Amino acid sequence: MRRWSELPETARDALGALTAFTGGAALSLAGLSTMTERGGELSLWMRFGVLATLCVATFFRRRKPVSAMLGGLVPLAVDTYLGATVPVWIIYADLIYSAVLYTGGRASRITAVCWSAFSGFVVTLTLALTGDLRSVALALVAVFSFVATPIWWANSVRTHKEIADAERTRAQALTLVAELDRRAAIADERTTMARDLHDVIAGHLSAIAIQSEAALGVLARGDTDPALAGIIRSIRSNSVSALQEMRTMIGLLRSSGAEDEVAAPRRLAQLSILVDAARAAGITVRARSTLDGAALPSAVDQAAYRIVQEALTNAMKHAPGQEVSVDVHAEDEVLRLSIRNPTAPVPPPRPEAEGGRRGLENMRERAAALGGSFHAGPHSGCWEVLARLPLGIGGES
Repeated sequence: MRRWSELPETARDALGALTAFTGGAALSLAGLSTMTERGGELSLWMRFGVLATLCVATFFRRRKPVSAMLGGLVPLAVDTYLGATVPVWIIYADLIYSAVLYTGGRASRITAVCWSAFSGFVVTLTLALTGDLRSVALALVAVFSFVATPIWWANSVRTHKEIADAERTRAQALTLVAELDRRAAIADERTTMARDLHDVIAGHLSAIAIQSEAALGVLARGDTDPALAGIIRSIRSNSVSALQEMRTMIGLLRSSGAEDEVAAPRRLAQLSILVDAARAAGITVRARSTLDGAALPSAVDQAAYRIVQEALTNAMKHAPGQEVSVDVHAEDEVLRLSIRNPTAPVPPPRPEAEGGRRGLENMRERAAALGGSFHAGPHSGCWEVLARLPLGIGGES
């Protein structure tokens, strides 16, 4: 059935016409086609000619159903005059079915009403001419079989199609409503998250930036250790930078579409900002990159920046004063990140023990989301963070 429905409409109509002619010819050869007899011997070729003419009309049953039905009246009248045969009447019943089903609503109703009126006229005329109840009964059987049944069947199929179309339209409308509800829920959740970020985190970062600036003012009026001033400058720089990124994230969460102008997230092009902030905090950072300004997919670029940022933060927390090496290079359609630092002789206390591995999990999730790999752990006396991110990802920078 699937292969049949995939055929072109003209091919299906041609095969249908050929099948109808073959079946009708077989019934005629078997002597099972005659419904009423007429005196005299009739040539089979004459019967085949009438049948073939009607089958040609069936070739247009879908594209021009009314014309096919009206054109089929000629071979039907000839067949009735020569002696009605079953194949011709069955094929013409299909033409009536097609004229009711494949036309517009007005043409379908006109066809049904005309054939109903003609059927009533034939039965009444039979009763008036013969007065024989048996002849009237035969006329009623013929009308019911070859006229009423095709009209009823076509109307039933038409009704089911209209119901199916209405249900399909309703399902599409419900899908659209569900999608709008989903978008509204997402927008509401994003707004709530943006508000919470602003109220909880952005406020603290602003306080850190203001307090560190005040501390720098106090230190500038006295004789203090330059290293201490550098550390406080690093605190202020990091807090201001974090505050800017937090505002960017809040803007992204509040944005409702791509047309909103929001600052772009940090990328590897700003890697020097991370290095300078780490050096200002008092650690030695050796960074090496072979990208040379090469364009990377935006998702990979942003994820790589965040992984390096988190790895440097962990190094400053858990191995203070140790040299950190950062290596970034692309090879074979893969971006490779390597961040290494010697392990601290005595591990510092970790008050955040309950959520201390959240940073590692975040880096691993970022790599996995892009189809890459991530590894972090001790290696040859160093703590090593390795990430491999495939570059064959949509979203150009």
